[in-house]
Parts: sequence; C-alpha cells; structure tokens
Amino acid sequence: MSPFHGYRGDGAIGSALFGGVRPRKRVFASAADEAVTAVAPKRQKQREEPSLDALPDACLFEVLRRVQSPRARCASACVSRRWLALLAGIRASETVLAPAVPDLNQEYLGEDEDEFMCDDADLERTLEGKEATDARLTAAAVGDALRGHLVSVSVRGSHPTRGVTDAGLSALARGCPALRSLALWDVPQVTDAGLAEIAAECHLLERLDITGCPLVTDKGLVAIAQGCPDLKSLTIEACSGVANEGFKAISRCCAKLQAVNIKNCAHVDDQGVSGLICSATVSLAKVRLQGLNITDASLAVIGYYGKAITDLTLARLPVVGERGFWVMANALGLQKLRCMTVVSCPGLTDLALAAIAKFCPSLKLIHLKKCSKVSDGCLKEFAASAKVLENLQIEECNKVTLMGILAFLLNCSPKFKALSLVKCIGIKDICSAPAQLPVCKSLRSLTIKDCPGFTDASLAVVGMICPRLENVNLSGLGAVTDNGFLPLIKSSESGLVNVDLNGCENLTDTAVSELVKAHGTSLAHLSLEGCSKITDASLFAISESCSQLAELDLSNCMVSDYGVAVLSSAKQLKLRILSLSGCMMVTQKSVPFLGSMSSSLEGLNLQFNFIGNHNIASLEKQLWRCDILA
Repeated sequence: MSPFHGYRGDGAIGSALFGGVRPRKRVFASAADEAVTAVAPKRQKQREEPSLDALPDACLFEVLRRVQSPRARCASACVSRRWLALLAGIRASETVLAPAVPDLNQEYLGEDEDEFMCDDADLERTLEGKEATDARLTAAAVGDALRGHLVSVSVRGSHPTRGVTDAGLSALARGCPALRSLALWDVPQVTDAGLAEIAAECHLLERLDITGCPLVTDKGLVAIAQGCPDLKSLTIEACSGVANEGFKAISRCCAKLQAVNIKNCAHVDDQGVSGLICSATVSLAKVRLQGLNITDASLAVIGYYGKAITDLTLARLPVVGERGFWVMANALGLQKLRCMTVVSCPGLTDLALAAIAKFCPSLKLIHLKKCSKVSDGCLKEFAASAKVLENLQIEECNKVTLMGILAFLLNCSPKFKALSLVKCIGIKDICSAPAQLPVCKSLRSLTIKDCPGFTDASLAVVGMICPRLENVNLSGLGAVTDNGFLPLIKSSESGLVNVDLNGCENLTDTAVSELVKAHGTSLAHLSLEGCSKITDASLFAISESCSQLAELDLSNCMVSDYGVAVLSSAKQLKLRILSLSGCMMVTQKSVPFLGSMSSSLEGLNLQFNFIGNHNIASLEKQLWRCDILA
C-alpha cells in the first residue's frame, strides 16, 4: 500500500516538490467572512512552504538512506530527533548507492570532506551520568560511526528520567556493526531485547561488560553467545536475573573466550561455573569469581580443566572449604597459573596454601586478603615450594606475624622481588630476634602499610635483611621515627628510587636530609604527605642533593614560601609533579617561583592553602602546559 494512501491534502506537498500551481477562483465574501478572508493568504502561504517533515516515516526513510556524504548525514541527524531516529535505524546494508550526480554544495564542502572522513580511525565514546541518554547514544552511533569506526562504547550510569534503554542499544547496533567493546554500568532500563539487537548486528564484539543491569537475564546472554562468536572478555556483575543457562551458552558458542568475571550474581552456582570452565579449557586464561554460591565442586573443576588459566581471583566464597582449595591444587591442572588472589575465603588454610605452592609451579604472584586462617605455620613451607615466586602481598591476615615473615625470607627463592604487608595487626615488634637473620638480596620492593605495631626496632631489622631495596612504602607507620629510618637508609646498598612516607608524622628534617644525601642521585619519587614535622630545611636538602627527582608530595607539611623559592631555584631539579595541598604557610608569594618552573612541571596540587583564586588564574597562564588542581 502506498505511504500516501488515505491522504486528503490539497496538493501543497506535490506543488512544493514538483512546482505545480493550481489556478484560483475569485470569491466574493460577505462582511461576516472578512476575518476568515484576511487570514486566508497567510494560511495558504504556510501550506505552500516546502517541508520534508510532512512526509510519512516510510518516505523520509527512503530519502535519508540515499544520503551518502558523511557530512550531509550528520547534518541531517541534527535536524530533529525524528530524523536522528530514522538515520539510526538505517543499516549499512540498507544504504542506497545513488548514481553520481553533481553536488551543488561541493564548492563549499569539498575541501573539508577529507578531514571529516576518518575511515581508518578507531573511535571510543563514553557516556556518564546525566549525559547517558538514548538521544546521545543514538547521536554517537550516527555521527561517530560515519567519521570512523566506533569500536568501543561505555555507558556509566543513566539519566534519572531519560536514561539509556533498548532503543538506544538498537540504534547503536544498527549504526555500529563493527563494535568490538561494550560496557553497560548501572543501566537499569536495558533488557534482553537490547542485548539481542547487539547480538544481531555486532558480530565482531569481543568485550562485553554488564554491571548493575537487573533486567538482563540468561536470555540476553544466550543471544550474545549465538550472535557474537568472537567474544573474548565477559564481565557480569550484580545482575540478579542472570543464572546458569547464559554461561552454558557462552561456553558452547564462544570458543575464543579468554577472560571471565562473574561477581555478585546470586543465582549463579556450580552448574554455570563448571559448564563455563569445562568448555573453555584451551583459551580461558583469566578467571574472577566473587560473591557466588559455589562449592568445592567448582574449584575442583577449575583445578582439573583450567589448563590455560594464568590469572585466578577467588573472592567472598563462603561455602568453599579447605577441601576445595586442596583438590584444586592437587588436580595438577593449574600448571600455567602465574597470579592468584584470594579474598575473604575461610576455606583457605595453611594446608591449602601449601598445596597451592607445591602444585602450581609457575606461580609468581599471590595476594591474600582477609584470609583469617592463614598463619605463620605455612609460610616457611610455602617459600620453599614456590620456586619462582616474585611477589607476596598479605593484607588483613592478622595471624601472620613478623616471625613468619622472617622464616619466609630465609627460605624464599632467589627470584623473590616484592613483599607487601598491609593492615596486619600481627606485624609488630618481636621480643627477641631469631638466631639466624635472613639476608634477602633479591628483594627490591617493600611495603609495610598501616601496621600499627611496627616501630623502629622492627624497621632496623628490615634494613639488615634487605640491603638492596629500591622501592620503600612505609605509609601509615606513625610510630616510626628517625631512629628506625636512618639505619634503613644507611644499610641500603642500592639507590632508593621510590620512597613513600605518607603519615609518618614523627619523621623530621634529619631523616629527609640523610635520605637525599645518600640516595639523591637515584631518588625519583618522594612522598611526605602528612609528615607534619617536615619544614623548609628538607626542601633545601632536596634542592642540593636530588638530580633525578620527578615527583614530590609535600601535602600537609610545614613548608613555606621560602621552601618553594628554594625548589624553584635548583637548576638540576626537574620536577614534573608537585603537591602543596594543605600547606598553610604557602601563600601568593610563591606564585612567581612556581611560574618559573614552567619548563618541567606537568601537575601541581594547590588545594587548601592561601594562594587565592586570582593568583591561581595568573599561574594557569604561566603554567599553561600544567594541570593545576586548586
């Protein structure tokens, strides 16, 4: 049926399009009709104005799909939301290649057309918060896709009343068939229908991240599995409608899957996880499981079939017991495992950890957080079994003590490089040192952070056993003083490169002066945030001794304008990042000195001081290359 069927107009559209004019008759009107007669020419003029908006959607669709120039199509999309929606619904296969005809606008647009077209460009687009609407997503699909290849789209949040819906995803799918990455975070109005549109059009999709979308169910994942066989990375988080069937479909259809992250999905259990792991034996390298109702059976499957897994994260799995971890290790399938993270899993015990070290020969990094049953008992055996371990991170494991750490260092492999102890209450001073102190010459990085029982006595021991440290982080150790820090500096044979002393409020200028004198030629990063006893004397020592320092954090220190002047006058010092946040003695007098550092400074933090907004504006002109936070 014709799109004009039933139309009873007076021919105004036909006259506007084809130039036809209909003869008029002279009409004699009575006095009562004078008012109507007066406005008749105006109405007639309005009817004769040409307008494509009078066309039905079907006709306008046929017109727009013949518009080939990218600039012209983008201009058409700006006419109205109706035109934008129609352009978004045009698939690439529906575009009509019209015969070559002279372009009347070529004189004005021809020179810029090449700049507008970016056929080889890979574009990315992110919509956040109130900007995340169907209209903006559709505009991105039409405009960016015409200028290049829109390959990555992230929607983070949604407008409270006009948020992204299935209609926006449909427009994205039709306009961007080359889409390779899609992330939907907290988009509550998206359903399985939207994912089905993506699956039907975007067959090259490789990465999908769905977080906080309660209306997405297994049906949507099944559609993705069937339509996107090249999928390599999948993240499903806090989607209450997703259960096991979706992951089973992914395992059957997506043979290239390399990374999977399943987090806080209450209806996913052993069936979904086991089915996914079993079918992706060859390709699956990265697995993260958090907040799921899985049991020992899932870990056993990981142990048997995870032959390609190199990175494994298990977090908040309350049902998994010691047997699950032990069987996973003894199954001998995790021969390629290099990085492992375990968080809040009561099933990880000393026995299980020892089995992991023994039967995972490629393990290089292990991160243990809130594992309440891990203690000193296994650390010695763990160190002896983990032949290639390079990095050990222990956080909030309160049964681990300094004696256990010393036993670990005494037996660790020559490849061990980094040790991190964070918020461990058990890490505190010991009454008597062991008869044999280890010397770990391979250790390059040491972090002891927020361990309130760690004081000067323990720090002096660290200096003796770790002579070749390059990176030291002692953040939050308020009990450490110069007496403990100075022996660490003097015992270091290698030059310190990164030193973080945030919150070490009892350190003074003496410690900083000795630090830069001994390691000024190698020191690149120094953080003194919250060291309230640090004054201009430290800045004078830094300006004299440091030649490689690039980042300096003096937040909440007792430095003044004089110290800033000293820093700016050091010719060999080329600071890139400088923080003076909370330095109440830094005033507008420092503005000329900071301005003279324009050749090197890239980041400057001036929050919470007395420089003033007017002076900040002046400083922004001088440091036009620098990002200033004020």
